[in-house]
Amino acid sequence: MRHIAIVGSGPAGYYTAEAAVKKWGEDARIDVFDKLPVPFGLIRTGVAPDHQSIKAVARRYEKTAIGDTVRFVGNVAVGEDITIAELGELYDAVVLATGAPVDRALPIAGAEADNVIGSAAFVGWYNGHPEFAALGPQLSGKHAVVIGMGNVALDVARILAKTASEFAGSDIVTHALDTLRTSSIETITILGRRGPHQIMMTPKELGELLHLERARPRVDEADLPPVDDDAVLEPGQRKSVTLLREFAALPAEAAEEKPLTIAFDFYASPQAILSDDGKVAGVEVERTTIEAGRAVGTGETYRLPADLVVTCIGYQTSPIPGVPFDERAGRFANDEGRIGPGLYCVGWAKRGPSGTIGTNRPDGYAVIDVVDADIGAGSDRAGRDGFDQLARERELDVVTFRDWQKIEEAEIAAARAGAPREKFVDIASMIAARGE
Repeated sequence: MRHIAIVGSGPAGYYTAEAAVKKWGEDARIDVFDKLPVPFGLIRTGVAPDHQSIKAVARRYEKTAIGDTVRFVGNVAVGEDITIAELGELYDAVVLATGAPVDRALPIAGAEADNVIGSAAFVGWYNGHPEFAALGPQLSGKHAVVIGMGNVALDVARILAKTASEFAGSDIVTHALDTLRTSSIETITILGRRGPHQIMMTPKELGELLHLERARPRVDEADLPPVDDDAVLEPGQRKSVTLLREFAALPAEAAEEKPLTIAFDFYASPQAILSDDGKVAGVEVERTTIEAGRAVGTGETYRLPADLVVTCIGYQTSPIPGVPFDERAGRFANDEGRIGPGLYCVGWAKRGPSGTIGTNRPDGYAVIDVVDADIGAGSDRAGRDGFDQLARERELDVVTFRDWQKIEEAEIAAARAGAPREKFVDIASMIAARGE
């Protein structure tokens, strides 16, 4: 019997569990650990609440989670409740699928000002993550600046721009919806160091900006390269740039019909956050030019007003005591997923925050091939029974997948009209909802 511990119950974790089941069938026992009492990680707390079709992939993970082969072990913090070394003694292999839940720091002066928020925190706030539910961003000013040119920046801008009615059918949490309902923001500037040909935004997410009730996208035509230059782009990127061209061509009357503007500011590198009495008041920006694909400052600077700044400049993995960590890359140090004897990583914890949710599937299958080559038929380690004994000794309050199903039932029952659920946003409420 092979005993496998997977740390993290998001897409990378459950695709790895799925791969283990397909590889070994009943000749394995796989325990999927999560520090939260609820599974699915990024699907629950990272994917935008108005993208329910993407969240539906969790139903696939449920098929893996139901049964005796794979077990969800929620409300257990690896590194605190149990160490990596202890897991390594109990299981034949430990696979870290912890993702990249921490914002990369914005390395400029003034970044500590009030109402300058990282995207992990901001997204966690409107998605009801217990760590960020009390964030309380201030939306009483007129100007928001979103730093970054990827889909996360688009998600943040779109959520800030939507009316309350546009959240029908979403699972945005009530505390966020109430705050957004009273927002005074009139301009959202998306700031990027490079140009349109270097954006990481995908056509679907960009296209959504054309269908917002009260907001319109704006691109300065002078920022767009010659149309013929688009020919060198791969098809998806070309579609994205075509949409930017469409934004630039929108008639001036659109500003009268839709009072909120989402402005794309290209070739713009933030140099400092300006504050007034400790709260953000603006962003000092340097104009850039592209040389050999890199943004180079020109020395020309200007100031953008900003009452809220959200930084969407990337994520990094949280270090775990006893696990080698690549500080520069912001992920665990590994060789094709192998960290050391019996210890592996997968997904963003392995490769950094890149790719889509689906990218984690081949990643999970690949790491199980590596594990299989290393552990063979397994050993006589205690595995699941050994962990259960340790959990009893330490009085850990483990949440099972059956418990999660009860929590989910309670969230569905508490949903406001038109919403699929109302998430519990604190751990105590989650645990209470499972009943006895």
